[in-house]
Amino acid sequence: MNQLAIPVPVRPEEVMRKQSLGGAIELCAELGGFALDKSLQQELKVDKAQFSRWQSGTEGVQWAKFTELMDRCGNDAPVLWMLHQRGYDLYSVRRQETTTERENRLLREENAALRRVLGAPA
Repeated sequence: MNQLAIPVPVRPEEVMRKQSLGGAIELCAELGGFALDKSLQQELKVDKAQFSRWQSGTEGVQWAKFTELMDRCGNDAPVLWMLHQRGYDLYSVRRQETTTERENRLLREENAALRRVLGAPA
């Protein structure tokens, strides 16, 4: 499978409860619908031992694999955990609007404006 997961919201309090980056990786997988089984490891093209070392903190995760993990799972729990560990307020951190999200928002606003002018129901 070579597609990204549908974005999944991550509650800051869930992230803040995790004691380690490994715990945040587990949360990321769980929210993405994975049970830390072979399917996620296969999608990331890593073996069980390497994935286990990521979780235990005995091996670092390359950024490319890290972003792929978060993309596959549809959330940024590990990065949010890192921000929390560095003292950031997770309740005020927000994602920037992507180009596609901006286009969709503008089209929705334009559609709503046209409906108001034409008197059509929303």
